[in-house]
Order: sequence, then C-alpha cells, then structure tokens
Amino acid sequence: MRATRLFVQTLKEVPKEAQVASHILLYRAGMIQKLASGIYNYLPLALKSLRKIENILRDELNKRGCQEVEMPVVQPAELWQESGRWNYYGPELLRFKDRKGGDFCLGPTHEEVITDMARRNLKSYKQLPWNLYQIQTKFRDEIRPRFGLMRGREFTMKDGYSFDVDEEAALKTYQLMYEAYTAIFTRCGLKFKAVDAATGAIGGDKSHEFQVLADSGEDMILSCSKCDYAANEEKARTKIGEALVDPAQFKALETILTPDKKSVEEVAAFLKLPVERFIKSMIYLVDDEPVLVMVRGDREVNEAKIQAQLRANKVELAPDAVIEAVTGAAVGFAGPVGMKKKIKMVADHMVAGIVNAATGACKSDHHIVNVNSGRDFTPDLIGDFIKTKKGEACPKCDGVLEEFRGIEVGQVFFLGTKYSEKMKCTFIDAAGAEKPAVMGCYGIGVGRTMSAAIEQNHDEHGIIWPMAIAPYEAVVLPLQMNKDEVVKAGETLYAELLAAGVETVIDDRDERAGFKFNDADLIGYPVQVVIGGKSLEKGVVEVKIRKTGEKKEIPVAEVVKFVTEFKEAELAAK
Repeated sequence: MRATRLFVQTLKEVPKEAQVASHILLYRAGMIQKLASGIYNYLPLALKSLRKIENILRDELNKRGCQEVEMPVVQPAELWQESGRWNYYGPELLRFKDRKGGDFCLGPTHEEVITDMARRNLKSYKQLPWNLYQIQTKFRDEIRPRFGLMRGREFTMKDGYSFDVDEEAALKTYQLMYEAYTAIFTRCGLKFKAVDAATGAIGGDKSHEFQVLADSGEDMILSCSKCDYAANEEKARTKIGEALVDPAQFKALETILTPDKKSVEEVAAFLKLPVERFIKSMIYLVDDEPVLVMVRGDREVNEAKIQAQLRANKVELAPDAVIEAVTGAAVGFAGPVGMKKKIKMVADHMVAGIVNAATGACKSDHHIVNVNSGRDFTPDLIGDFIKTKKGEACPKCDGVLEEFRGIEVGQVFFLGTKYSEKMKCTFIDAAGAEKPAVMGCYGIGVGRTMSAAIEQNHDEHGIIWPMAIAPYEAVVLPLQMNKDEVVKAGETLYAELLAAGVETVIDDRDERAGFKFNDADLIGYPVQVVIGGKSLEKGVVEVKIRKTGEKKEIPVAEVVKFVTEFKEAELAAK
C-alpha cells in the first residue's frame, strides 16, 4: 500500500473525551471516527488489525471442531420472553417495534437465538456435541459509553455456544474453550490472566474472564501472591475462618434510642462500639422480591454474589417504600429482629462469628444490641456476600491477595440447562428419555482486544503493535523524494518485501523526514526501513525495530532476509 493512497489522516489533537491511551492513539493514528456516542467508523488500518484478530479466532476455534454461523442482529421479543430475560436484561437492551407492532431488540448477545437454532435441529444424543460461533455486530445501550472501543454501544464480538449431552461432557468443552482462549490471546501478543468471574446477566454456574493487565483497566482483579488463584473483584473470595461462638457469652437483648443515627459509623460512635460488632442489614429486591442481606459492619455487600448465590436475574437496592413496608421503620433501621413482614434473610459467613452484635431494631430511631445469630434470628442462607479486599488471605493457600487492574477481553461461561430447559432444547438420550442439552457460552470482544493490545503496547510516540495483529508489518521510508536513487531503492525494496509476504507500506509522500518518522511511530509499524542518500552511498539502509527502538545498518541486498526473519521470530515467540 502506498501512503499517498492510504485512507488515513493522522492527528495531533483528539477530542477531550479520549482519556485512555488506546482511545487517544486510535484517533491520532487515523484508525477510528466517532459517528455517535459509543458508535465508531472503523477505518482501513483499524479494520486490518480487527480482521487479523478474527482470523486468529477462526484458526484456533476451527481446529478444535467449532463451526461458524451467522445470526441476525435483530431479534424477536418472543425468544427473550421464553428465556425470561425480556423484563430483566435492563435498559442496555435496545427494544423497538416494527411497522406491524411486533416487539424486537438489537442483540446484545445471542443465547436465545442460538438455542432456538439448535432446538430446530436437535433430536438425538448422537448429534451432539455441537460448538457453534459467530463474529458479528452487537449493540448494548450503555448508559456511559467511554474509553473508545473498550466500552462502546455498537461493537464486534465473537460469541460461541456449545451443546452437550451431560454436565461431564459440557465441562470438557468448557475446558477446551478455556484452552482455545489462552491460545488466542497469546497469539495476539497480550499479557493476560484468566480469573474466576461472576456470570451476571448471562447466567450459569461457572465462569472465567480473560483479563489483559493494564493500569487503565475498568476491572479490579485480586490475585494471590503465592498460588494461581485470581478472581474478578465481583467474585473474589477470602479464607473463611471457623466461627467459634460460646452461647454462654450471649447477653440479653436491649433496645436503645439512637435519634437520627442511621449509618453504621454514626451508631458505632454513639454506642461506643467497634464497627466490627455491627450487623449491617440491607434490603434488596431480588427478582422483585425483598431479601434482607446481612454483613459485618466493616464490610461492603457484593451484589454480584447475591445474584449468583440466589440464582437471580436482577438484584437492586429496595426503594424506601419497600424498606418501610417490610421493616415497619424508616430507612436506616433495618435488622433481623422484629421485622414487620417475614422475608428471606441471607447472611455472610462473618455474621455468625459476631457475639452480642448491634443492628437496626426495625423501629425508627432505635437500634438493638446483644443480637446473636442462632438465638435471635436464623438466616435462610449463609454464604459469601462481601467484597473481598487486597491484603486478605487467599482462599486456596497461605498467600495474600494483591490488586491488579484489567481489561476484560473474553469470558467463558458454563450455562448448564438455564436456557435449554426454558426453551425446550431437548434430545432423546441412549435410554430413550428426553433430556435438555447442557450448554456453554464463550465471548470475545474483537475491538476491545485490539484496544487492550494498544493499552499494553505503546509509548509517548504512538502504538507498538504486536506483529500478529499489526495492520501492516513494515514501512519503507524514502527520505528524499527528489533523489532518483532514493526513490528507486525504496520502490525496489517495497516490491521485494511484498513478494516475500511482508505486508508493507511505502511512504511515498513528498514530506520532510521528521514528518514521516512521526507518522511511522504513531501508526506503529513493527519494522521501519529508512532509506537516505548518504546511507545508500555506503550500500546500506537503516532498519528500526519499533518495539525496542533499536536501529541497525543493513546491506541493501540483505534487508528482505532480515525483515522476514524478524517477522517469523516475532510470530514464533507468541
């Protein structure tokens, strides 16, 4: 490709909304244009990188027996109503009506559509397993699109879905996809961690996120200092000590007037008690049903863990009217003792270890002290409902948890029969019984993967592409376009590099050398072949490696061999 024909306009300045490196550099390198909030045009350089990522995806998936399909972006409401997600997915699901009044949505994901596709063909266990995927446009109406392609509204995603005869087979497929994703992100040149993750709106019982480690990442990862344990903040656990409680220590309940004191900190100061002695009691709506969630006073509730353990579609704090109706008191005085209405109560493990706790009295301006689990209340479920913090004990070994920031580029889910049961995606097994298919779900953000690669690979001058996903692998830079020998040498090397299979741009613009150097660094060509009149007199050209900044004088006759060998070594190193 000739720079004079390349559809690109590099920029010195970018919109104020571009705050992270990948967003800034994709703008400056002329790779994307904003069309609307969270919606972008992909220009040729960006699209070439995206297509390379897609080809890596296809290669790794196809050789593991996956088959590519393509499903519509527009999806009928009936399928989402079958799965139960039409009312629960939230405002990110862009709903609309067609001219006949039918309800549709733009697909943010395709569990419903793929399940419908599979059930139309599935009859016998002999047909399984199936592992189907697509690379396709998705739309999620994010409330705050930001960071360019890392959190847009319209984006390209690879989403895959597996169907197996039983849980054992499905878990083997899950592991196969885990290994495929590891290979994909390795080939893309990324430094990443696979971490235990919450399943969120997709649902299911097991999930791992593939997180690219970067300071600009939106996600917090907790990883052990000694072993391989790593989890998203939403899912991270800490070691749970046994609660050794002596009932002989229990004191009589006492209700105390605490006027205008609502928060744990306010009441703790008023009662002169440590916050660890408090049971923080909060009312949530879990699939529209009120649930009392209890954690120790110094801890925060983890809503993702509530959703996972209660197998809920939606979890949100209850509005004031619901809290007052359930507790019989103003907001800020909820507790497990004396509630006006009986509702489900769940407690974090730590709550059982608090002796003579303080909590809301379900009476306005009052709190109760000397409350004890097992004597004064009995939770319906005891589990892990807190946000784990750095410095806490690893749940697997004697290490401690450290914090890292990450960019989620992919996620694998074990869905079980969440969708197949509701949507009757069944088969006849070897014994003649009807069984639901056991499913898995596997997603990769293609644009997000490209952005994450830039977040990890850039400097003050521009992008430093990993060779495997660079839009072009080399650039030839003739510095004096008014000198025939420089132009001729540039054209000859350009043609030879192309013939050798190196994707190359020749910067044939009549611009000064500094301008060409700046653009080459900004766009991030892995190899720069610099041709000047003085070097040609010595029979050499300068070759610069973008990743290291290293410059070498290479005899003209050896340039193609040097570049091809460098390219092969870079690709083999992944």
